[in-house]
Amino acid sequence: MKLAIFAVLVAAVSAFAPSAAPARATTKVEAVEGRREFLSAFGVAAGIAAFAPAANAIRDYENIQYLGGSTVVDVNNANVRVYLKMPGLYPSVAGKIASNGPYKSVGDLYNIPGLTGAEKDLIKKYESRFTAKEPAADYVIDRINNGLYR
Repeated sequence: MKLAIFAVLVAAVSAFAPSAAPARATTKVEAVEGRREFLSAFGVAAGIAAFAPAANAIRDYENIQYLGGSTVVDVNNANVRVYLKMPGLYPSVAGKIASNGPYKSVGDLYNIPGLTGAEKDLIKKYESRFTAKEPAADYVIDRINNGLYR
């Protein structure tokens, strides 16, 4: 135990002792050269930042109203919970619609594998409320599970 305390004490003292290696003196020429390297690197970085191209991000999705905010639903991008507004579709038919996309047209809904006659009748009932827009990656990923839980 005394040896461990002594080792910790020696380590603490040696941390504050001056190092044996002498510090290298810099000349005025080396200091100027160091500044030149720094300023040239800074100039290059500033030039790249000044002429960087603008980011072309999509800020507003033009078909946002079809994701559940209106009576018409986009079958390629809307979340499965949107179909709660249409009695009889949620959860079984809505799950099949969301799982089997994307669709080129609303008529493709009738080609979903495992769809019963009664489920096709429900789709027919609400067919005028469906549209098939181009799938958008930002919304397709959340079609089945958007992370909202009760």
